[in-house]
This record gives sequence, C-alpha cells and structure tokens, in this order.
Amino acid sequence: MMNENCSIIIDRLIEERHNKGMTQKDLAQAASLTQSVIARLESKKATPQLNTLLKVVSALDCSLEVVPIVQIQ
Repeated sequence: MMNENCSIIIDRLIEERHNKGMTQKDLAQAASLTQSVIARLESKKATPQLNTLLKVVSALDCSLEVVPIVQIQ
C-alpha cells in the first residue's frame, strides 16, 4: 500500500494537471515520460521513483519540497 504522504502529493499533482488543462498525454510529453507512466502514477498502484516525481513537478511548473519531520518520543 502506498504511503499516505505520497498519495497526497499525487492528488496535488493531478489537481495541478487539471488546473493547467493538460491531459495525461500532454503531461507525459512535457515530462519526457510515457502516458502509461503518468497513468500508473495517478492510479497510485506503485510508489513512484523520486526522479519521476521531479520530472512531473517540473513539467507542471511546480515545486516539490522535502521537509524532514522529527518525532520526539
């Protein structure tokens, strides 16, 4: 099962794609990926590689911030 945070990121990327009026094919071309990679990403059937996420984020003209969370016990 996919990590909840990863699922949230993907939901946000889907929202951004829709906001920009892009199809999965449009996004795939802009990110130098295949449409099937975008479809797999958006279906959340597998955890995406960071490189794939970065390509998609760049193609959507967004940013991805990684913020460490420290849990104190």
